[in-house]
Amino acid sequence: MTKQRLTHTNKEKLTQLEKSIMKRKAQIHEIEQGLPQQNSRYLKIILGDVNVSILNRNDKIRYKDEYEKFKLILNVIGLLLSFLNIVYNYRALELVFLFLLVWYYCTLTIRESILKVNGSRIKGWWRLHHFISTVCAGVLLVWPQGEPWQLFRTQFMYFNVYISMVQYMQFRYQKGVLYRLKALGERHNMDITIEGFHSWMWRGLKFLFPFLFVGYLFQFYNAFTLYQLTDHPDATWQIPVLSILFLILFVGNSFTTLMVILQKQTERTENRYRLMSLIASKRQKTVRQPTNNEEADTGKGDADSAKSK
Repeated sequence: MTKQRLTHTNKEKLTQLEKSIMKRKAQIHEIEQGLPQQNSRYLKIILGDVNVSILNRNDKIRYKDEYEKFKLILNVIGLLLSFLNIVYNYRALELVFLFLLVWYYCTLTIRESILKVNGSRIKGWWRLHHFISTVCAGVLLVWPQGEPWQLFRTQFMYFNVYISMVQYMQFRYQKGVLYRLKALGERHNMDITIEGFHSWMWRGLKFLFPFLFVGYLFQFYNAFTLYQLTDHPDATWQIPVLSILFLILFVGNSFTTLMVILQKQTERTENRYRLMSLIASKRQKTVRQPTNNEEADTGKGDADSAKSK
């Protein structure tokens, strides 16, 4: 019994110590965010040695909100231009839309790099995704007008209409989930909405899976169509390059999203196992307590009978 009590006490102390360490780490992180940060290599190439650290916390959040508004407004404009390009086949309208894509993704990569310097935790594939999209938009812009472009044009515009609608849904619902998680202290104030699926979206946004995977399959279909166009007599270098880029986007998006799903399923299994272990240990404790009380009562009875003798 003494050993069990000591083990239980040690566990409680260890839990308190872990909580204290996590609290200290969070405090240190908050202090670090208030200090000037060094620019990334990409920002140094684009902006030089200009310091982009935002020291005031409210200004950081305001900058993040401006980033969200920028994405939402450009997404709606992109949707309208894509639809107009489906209805009207004008080269000038196409070029306006393609130039908008190049400018949008270039600006997005710069803004995200500034957000990262100021504490945003955007990382991995989803940052690389925007760099690849920038290159893709640039190649589309310089693709000369001809029969191969006309064969791919309508499909590409439908793809952009669909992607814009899915992204609008994502931004709209992600903002609500992020707001709730930040209020509960489960997410950082500088976390942002972004394409794709992330671990924090598991609660409440699983309905987006079908829409996302249809978009990824559309990317694969674009890659396949472009691959077929490489055999066209008027094919230019842009066609195989775009086919490879769309294939990379399809593989990267699908793999990253599937990894998130597998990770969350593993976490759910582990949490279920922990819960079952906790319930089992509590049951054992409740069974032991009456036994200990009975032993104490028996000992007390023996002592009373000895006194009476």
